[in-house]
Amino acid sequence: MRFPPHQWALILGGSSGFGLATARKLAEHGMHCCIVHRDRRGAMARIEPEFASIRDLGVSVVTMNADALDPVTRETCLVRLAAALGAEGRVRVLLHSIAFGNLKLLVPEPARTDVARQRLADALGVDVTALANAANELFAGGVDALASLADAPTYPTSAYLEDDDFARTIDSMGTSLVSWTRALLDRRLFAADARVLGLTSEGNTVAWKGYAAVAAAKTALESVARAIAVELAPYGVRANVVQAGITDTPALRAIPGHAHLAAQARRRNPFGRLTTPRDVANVIFLLATDEAAWVNGALIRVDGGEHVAGAVA
Repeated sequence: MRFPPHQWALILGGSSGFGLATARKLAEHGMHCCIVHRDRRGAMARIEPEFASIRDLGVSVVTMNADALDPVTRETCLVRLAAALGAEGRVRVLLHSIAFGNLKLLVPEPARTDVARQRLADALGVDVTALANAANELFAGGVDALASLADAPTYPTSAYLEDDDFARTIDSMGTSLVSWTRALLDRRLFAADARVLGLTSEGNTVAWKGYAAVAAAKTALESVARAIAVELAPYGVRANVVQAGITDTPALRAIPGHAHLAAQARRRNPFGRLTTPRDVANVIFLLATDEAAWVNGALIRVDGGEHVAGAVA
């Protein structure tokens, strides 16, 4: 199917991962895209060809390398967006894909002794250092079953989460969805059947070390998305949250211990692989179609069944 030529997607955080994959998927079906991202100048050599490839699909693509969390910048972005929309254009999809949060522990970790590795080395009559080196090498090469014998994840020890860290993370990855949604509504830039979408993860209910602030932000995002679903329904806005499985994105690689998270997910997932940005983009596309108009206030898991799988066999 093709979206009508006057429909746009506004993607917050669209230079990589879920945001970029969604821009490409929607563009393949005729939707124009406005992408707000925040990247260093040195990263643009990688990013600009990605944007160009989306334009090659025959849609308009407006990009803004700016801080989506700054109110002044938001106003500037909306002015540019309104000019690009013209008289007929409207925003059908608002995707909140901002990944800007603090990944610190709550408190220092106590020292741990790897008893299992030492006992295995003793039982085999080998040097524990040699065993550790072999386990680390094989684990890094993709042998996920050796995760428990490889070196445990290390976490930053110079700083721990403070009140300001929580506040900034919750605003950037959670409640800023409301700020952008209201701004679009105030300017009457939404389509008559708009879709507001946020992204969450299994860290909303499972405690991952170093993820406390982001987890708080994700649960805030889910809460405000439900409120948007109820309070903005009279304006034709539907709001839903997509919970992706573990996905190899820049955001995942920023999490301490991400290699162990990925290994656990591959072993637990019924399909034996990680979720991809394209998997998630495909579902966001489905939620943007006319047929998904009655999906509102939902949390939709896109993980191949990862969340229902039990212990690793």
